Amino acid sequence: MSPEKNSTDSLAALAAVIESRLPMRGGDPEASYVARLLHKGPDAFLKKIGEEATEVVMAAKDADHGGDKGKIVCEVADLWFHSMIALAHYGLCPADVIAELQRREGTSGLEEKALRQVLAREARPQGESS
Repeated sequence: MSPEKNSTDSLAALAAVIESRLPMRGGDPEASYVARLLHKGPDAFLKKIGEEATEVVMAAKDADHGGDKGKIVCEVADLWFHSMIALAHYGLCPADVIAELQRREGTSGLEEKALRQVLAREARPQGESS
């Protein structure tokens, strides 16, 4: 990576390419993998996210048994890429995810999870149980 380009810039650049493939922007499903996934609708790219997440888990398990740790990086890259397609579809971008991670900075993961559970309980209609 060049010194003048950081990881946030790289994510933003990739996000811009993905966004340019959106159907409303004229993405051509015959010429672009991203446009094809977006054209097929959420089920297609959500299925890919599930597949890629499974491949991350498998690569990590393999690495635990002496496998190539570099495979984890490749699979996470695929997972991030397909997740970015979902973000674009829903009008979101990597900066939104980064902002959420920054919001959580300094908060214990256990505290964050407990807070989310409390908020979820409070959001349920009166009388509804989990």
